[in-house]
Amino acid sequence: MADQLLRFMLQGGGVRGEIVRLEHAWQEVVKRHNLPASVRDRLGELSAAALLLSASLKFEGKLVLQIHGDGPVLLFVVESDAIGGFRATVKCRDDAAIAPDASLADLVNRQGQGRFVVTLDPGREHPDKPPYQGIVPFEGDTVAEVLEHYMQRSEQIPTRMWLASDGHRASGLMLQKLPTQNQQQNDNSWAHCQILADTLNRPEMLQTDNETLLHRLFWESPPRLFDQHACHFRCSCSREKVAAMLQMLGKDEVDSVLVEQGSVQINCDYCNALYRFGADDCEALW
Repeated sequence: MADQLLRFMLQGGGVRGEIVRLEHAWQEVVKRHNLPASVRDRLGELSAAALLLSASLKFEGKLVLQIHGDGPVLLFVVESDAIGGFRATVKCRDDAAIAPDASLADLVNRQGQGRFVVTLDPGREHPDKPPYQGIVPFEGDTVAEVLEHYMQRSEQIPTRMWLASDGHRASGLMLQKLPTQNQQQNDNSWAHCQILADTLNRPEMLQTDNETLLHRLFWESPPRLFDQHACHFRCSCSREKVAAMLQMLGKDEVDSVLVEQGSVQINCDYCNALYRFGADDCEALW
């Protein structure tokens, strides 16, 4: 099934995994952004990765993945939660020439100044806890490699990811090694699972449903399947939030925009919703 994330366990409990497949939810993002193919596909891979990582969150907050770039792309952002909701956006340099087959490193790490930021926002459930943010150097040529390096550095959990995306679908597979009493057997199981998953190719990931893909990979020792939940595009913007932002800007700033443009218009970077505040609307803010 499309737009689903599935958890599973391999090799007698030594390896856990998650697999996600997006179709309609990913197309909701694609139709809102006119992006070069290479930028679109990297955003799709980051979206699948964010859903894989956020599925294990123990709170109702959000996970935000950001890649800040010094190349044609200034910023990738994906925001996701533990119940399958996500939104994504990207900012490119004006008039930047982007090759259709550009790698992630070509897009965001051309001068070696790219960086990767992970933010865990506990949300309203824990108002006393500030968001946690981790910033690490850009390491790797693909979205999967960057995230694998991050997990090794910050979480110290051996993690592998396989990601794929095009204009119609995005998918991802994540495997993580768990501690067990028999370390040698665990090491062998972890190596074997990676070898099997490395046989995946991009068309196979994009065209095959989750359960069929797992069966093809691990038919010798079928995985133990756990809960499956739906994934969906969900933007949290609202007129109330935009009004609060304008109040933070202050009356003088808002009035200056009114004088110059006749109204204040704000576009959501994620869903492209347009919020327009006329003179009466702005006056009501104060």
